[in-house]
Amino acid sequence: MQRTDISSLLTPLVVQPLNARQISAFAEHGYLVLPSFLSTKLVETLKREVDHWVDERLREQSIACCHSQTRQPPPLMELELTEHGWLISHPPLMSILTQLMGSTFAFHHLHSDRHNSGSRDKNWHHDYEQYPQTNRSHMMIHVFHYLNGLNRTIGNLVLLPGSQSIVAERKALSCLGTMSLPGEVVINDLPPGSSVIIQSSLLHARRAQPGGEEQPRYFIDCSYCQGGVRWPADRSYWRHMLSRARGLGLDRGQWNNLFDERHFYDPYDGMSAFKQINQGSLLEQLVLTI
Repeated sequence: MQRTDISSLLTPLVVQPLNARQISAFAEHGYLVLPSFLSTKLVETLKREVDHWVDERLREQSIACCHSQTRQPPPLMELELTEHGWLISHPPLMSILTQLMGSTFAFHHLHSDRHNSGSRDKNWHHDYEQYPQTNRSHMMIHVFHYLNGLNRTIGNLVLLPGSQSIVAERKALSCLGTMSLPGEVVINDLPPGSSVIIQSSLLHARRAQPGGEEQPRYFIDCSYCQGGVRWPADRSYWRHMLSRARGLGLDRGQWNNLFDERHFYDPYDGMSAFKQINQGSLLEQLVLTI
């Protein structure tokens, strides 16, 4: 199995903006690894919040509300957990995202979980939000925060460098499970507080591993969308979520577009109508006349 050497893409704790080599590598390979990106103190606070989120079954309630037709928000959202909320606009991360996406980008969603020993695989997929999947004109980014790092137990992060340019449905390769693919990169050795930034269209998987009974895999992912087009919202209660973020001042008074509704549209009401017209060539139906 071919493996790619990722040593040239590893970046120390970010104090200065990314250099030209790092930006070029991100454009080419679709990801960037930031070891020990989050401080020890922040990591410990975030882990306590994840434990509360999981153990109090708040995560289960959030998932139940996520695509509810009632648009009812859950009792608590991740961004209402104090440090989770501030993590969205973590200043060093904002500096990096500005370099990668430009000055205008928006928060899309926040997801938090704790993977214990015995957690299952997550098949090959990508997370680029688009209906239908037709182009990659604008960038969407996911940031994976590994609070306990990665240590070859529970689950490895597996990436397919360069696949961010492939236009396909999100689960087009899920039939392959987590099988090894030519050119894949396995990331399984990172210190606590490390983060991995990926282009959301990059194919990736979580490959289950044995062990980890004494050290859960704490995982937070946060996604952002480049300005210039409207993106499909990810939560049925997305307007409430963005309003709450603004009310909490999570933009820190610096990133005024971060929680702006103008970056999104609501895909839920239009799904049925879209399925009716999504036959044959959409170009003919939407543009051409005969």
